[in-house]
Amino acid sequence: MSHTEKSENLNEAISLAANVILSGGIGGIPTETVYGLAADALNPEAVRKIFAAKGRPFIDPLICHVCDMSMARSIAFFTRDAELLAQKFWPGPLTLILKRKPCVPDIVTAGLETVAVRMPSHKVTAELIRKCGRPLAAPSANPFGYVSPTCAEHVREQLGDKIDFVLDGGECSRGVESTIVSLSEDSRSAGKILRFGPIAPEELVAALGRALDCNPKVNEARPTAPGMLKTHYSPRSPLFLFDSPEQVEGLKSNIIFMRRPENPLSNHYWLSENGDLETAARSLFSLLRRLDKVSPGGFYCQRAPERGIGLAINDRLFRAGKPMQGSV
Repeated sequence: MSHTEKSENLNEAISLAANVILSGGIGGIPTETVYGLAADALNPEAVRKIFAAKGRPFIDPLICHVCDMSMARSIAFFTRDAELLAQKFWPGPLTLILKRKPCVPDIVTAGLETVAVRMPSHKVTAELIRKCGRPLAAPSANPFGYVSPTCAEHVREQLGDKIDFVLDGGECSRGVESTIVSLSEDSRSAGKILRFGPIAPEELVAALGRALDCNPKVNEARPTAPGMLKTHYSPRSPLFLFDSPEQVEGLKSNIIFMRRPENPLSNHYWLSENGDLETAARSLFSLLRRLDKVSPGGFYCQRAPERGIGLAINDRLFRAGKPMQGSV
């Protein structure tokens, strides 16, 4: 198939998906972070289908995906700091929690007075949003609480019979969900990082010129953003976390290392060749899914260094598993 034919087929697929969305349907969409399960964010009945397909509790708010600042401002009130971060990091893997506008349905925000907004950089989904002319509510396209999908096949495998389409945009380039920052109040003391992601805290602080709260209190009964529940992103098999290779020496179970071991064994897997954290993040969910299928007794994963996107990797691992004995 020629590049032109591929392009025509993709454009046709995007147009068909837009028609489904505007008719109240739902489907899997690619983003640079993970695949999302999308519906028209301003159609409460369509959004309800997302919760049904995922088995997601209604207390967990959704992220609204937009294609430009005009659409973003139509659903949220932007503070000065929010404008700064949007200008710096959008389109990209940053979600802003802002005061919502009346047009946003309660089901999207879990009844909160705030709304989560993001402008994805993936060209397929950006074009889909443009064709719809509406913001898309889209949590990760997987059963609630399970490991997030990073390719179209993951979505088809688990939700294929519950949704109307899957747009295949290839493998996700980032591999973990967006960084979430709450900026719903316009004051110098306001600003909280609610979820670590591809954009590191130091990048946000540099852009704002001030500190952010990286450890806000979380009310699990009423989370203010997605991904804040204690158990999340979890494989079905038990997952145990460790810090140093010495802790798992001699174990027969499957083991995931951050970098390729010098002398790997048949039960050894790795997230990157040389310990590169961007590569590790991109590989994480896919490898967790793969080993979940062949490790009924459980498997092990090494934690990342606490820096940059390593913070996001460790956040996902913390919610997906538990430290092995002797691990901090």
